[in-house]
Amino acid sequence: MTTLIDKLIHQKKTRGEAIAVVSDDLSLNWAELCDLSLRTSTWLRERQIARGDRVALLCGNRPAFLVAWFGLANIGAITVSLNTALVGDGLRYAINQSDSRAILIERAIYDTMRADIEPVLVGRTLLVFDDDEDLFARARAMTPDAQCDGEGSDPLTIIYTSGTTGPPKGVLNCHEAYLASGRWMSEFLAITPADRIMIFLPLFHINPQIYAVASALEVGCTLVLRPKFSVSSFFDDARRFGCTMFTYVGTVLAMLASRLPEADFDHKLTRCVGGGCPPEVWHTMQDRFGIVPHELYGMTEVGGWVTGNSAKDYRLGSCGKTRPDVEVEIFDEHDRSVPAGTSGEIVVRPREPFTLLLGYWANAEATWSSSRNFWFHTGDAGTKDEDGFLYFLGRLKEIIRRGGENISPFELETALLFHPDIADAAVVGVPDAIFGEEIKAVVVARRAIEPREMVAFLQGRVPPYMFPRYVQFVSVIPKTETQKIQRRQLQESTVGTIDLKDLDHAIDA
Repeated sequence: MTTLIDKLIHQKKTRGEAIAVVSDDLSLNWAELCDLSLRTSTWLRERQIARGDRVALLCGNRPAFLVAWFGLANIGAITVSLNTALVGDGLRYAINQSDSRAILIERAIYDTMRADIEPVLVGRTLLVFDDDEDLFARARAMTPDAQCDGEGSDPLTIIYTSGTTGPPKGVLNCHEAYLASGRWMSEFLAITPADRIMIFLPLFHINPQIYAVASALEVGCTLVLRPKFSVSSFFDDARRFGCTMFTYVGTVLAMLASRLPEADFDHKLTRCVGGGCPPEVWHTMQDRFGIVPHELYGMTEVGGWVTGNSAKDYRLGSCGKTRPDVEVEIFDEHDRSVPAGTSGEIVVRPREPFTLLLGYWANAEATWSSSRNFWFHTGDAGTKDEDGFLYFLGRLKEIIRRGGENISPFELETALLFHPDIADAAVVGVPDAIFGEEIKAVVVARRAIEPREMVAFLQGRVPPYMFPRYVQFVSVIPKTETQKIQRRQLQESTVGTIDLKDLDHAIDA
């Protein structure tokens, strides 16, 4: 099995002069990206970074992130790619729990985190660089490091899941998990060397690392780095850099659909890939902008993704079909497979080695509890249709159990988002003495909406037992950096909550 560095060197040999990565300030071809990465390995070795060391990397969406990442990979070190918005105990927890040997950090980020980082510096090496050119200048002073004699099964990254409750878990993935995902992503989406993939989601996240970077390593296409997502500059950036595709989370597409009402076909974008997009927004992206969303199902623990809507096999509303190197099934509470159309837990099993996580870092209990009977238990609810298309229903722990009915927050949220005046929505369960749990819908409205109107809108879209008992209008839905709804916060908040029990179209008490 090959490593990321094997792929990087291959692209240098076959597409050395082609542009590998471009940003506002600079561009690097594949030969330059490879050379800088191997020289960075030498620079890191001189600072006593060795094979197996964990190194916390905190860097924005700039070429330096990739050079540092590849440089660490060549040594055989493990990159702990940390959320650049972490603060306080969360930041210190990740550094300590990963037992990071060093912290490699962009100066602008370090300046904002200094007070949180200094308490954990004892026994660790701090490596601060100003910007791309500063890191590259240090690298250019070195001779290129010899290619690491590594294996595809070697650990590559630790990425901390953005848990909404409890401490996050560090997911340990290997080189092969990344490369396998990249191979099948390029196959599913027919990615070619001519493609230019726009990355505005943070590089510390599995989404761009797998869907974009690993795919680019497979085919030798170009990565276009943007500092962050911006609705106002999105299409201007796409035109400026000639982008043909991008990766998304559902919030991104929803914002484009809601804030850009005018059609725009003056660009080269043809497709995008990600998860969490309501079907109505899929239509909008295609009809208004000529961009085809390719919804998939994945998580950090399964090597990024395991099902997807391909260029050849596509079904609106689904997360697509299973890629060939894994198995995806739906299990009941007794770990038995259920018939098509029946909901249960999504479980995953590899057909080939090293395609899923190696485990949770320094957390054997979590690793074993999630891996029963040779299946990885995702904790997600879903269903498969007769043709093998997967449908995501939400987190099992988020399923609302009301009076014997299991209600998917995701399904009700999707229905609410069809309302033209609802910009965002979240659904949570709240304690109830009679039913066990009741349903609360938290809504961001574009205008004042009467509760009666909202309930009436749900008629025919969801069954009556899914109608919310409570509604709460807010200005923004609280979410993590990776756009996961902070449901615990919504459950605890009661300000402005309206009881719909007495409305004509409310659920029967």
